[in-house]
Amino acid sequence: MNCDRTQTQLHAYFDGELDAVTSAAFETHLESCSECQSVLASEQTLRSSIAKANLYEKAPASLRRAIAAKLPAAPNAPVAVVQPAPSRWRWLALTASLLVVATLSWQLFQRFAGPQRNSAIAAAALDAHLRSLEAGHLADIQSTDQHTVKPWFDGKLDFAPPVRDFPNDGFPLLGGRLDVLDGKTVAALVYGRRKHIINVFVWPANASARAPRSGESQGYNWLAWRNGGFDFVAVSDVNSTDLQQLSRLFLNP
Repeated sequence: MNCDRTQTQLHAYFDGELDAVTSAAFETHLESCSECQSVLASEQTLRSSIAKANLYEKAPASLRRAIAAKLPAAPNAPVAVVQPAPSRWRWLALTASLLVVATLSWQLFQRFAGPQRNSAIAAAALDAHLRSLEAGHLADIQSTDQHTVKPWFDGKLDFAPPVRDFPNDGFPLLGGRLDVLDGKTVAALVYGRRKHIINVFVWPANASARAPRSGESQGYNWLAWRNGGFDFVAVSDVNSTDLQQLSRLFLNP
């Protein structure tokens, strides 16, 4: 039997992202859960293996020579003036090469890690959506009143999620709950759509605005967008047009 905490809390505990009370509660659970013990041991073994692999690339000597060649030459000076020691020039060249490598690495990370991270968050959102469909997991607070759901999050999150209701547009609010995505505790807003369930996950954004992204997996559609300082990911088995319509409702004040 699968343990829900393996997906909702274990990785956050492993990365030290849980608060003291939640961490202590998870450690108590860990004592009697063989599944969480096994997964945690696997994660610890993987981290140890990566740490021992020395996954780095040393800058070639040719790069250091090329950078050193572009540095301004030392001006002519009387013999009595002390010239910089050769070791100092070596440190300057090494520092410059490290800056070049760091810049190139960051550009590559932005180019390739961005899409992979988006896919990982979408996959986590889909897993959370599927978990919510199990009996008793859909909502911690069941209400169609946004003025009841929004205050429920007070004190449970370090941000106030934008809770809105759209019954006249065919997206009635059904409730909300806390969930975990990518090791972060997020707000999950639950909406209905013609007997279907839509989960909208919300958490504070940490960068500038970006265009919506979407995809499909295992027969479910997902749509991600950013607005008003928040990131949103909506997941459901409704068609993508319905998710786009819901996102536009959030975008409109």
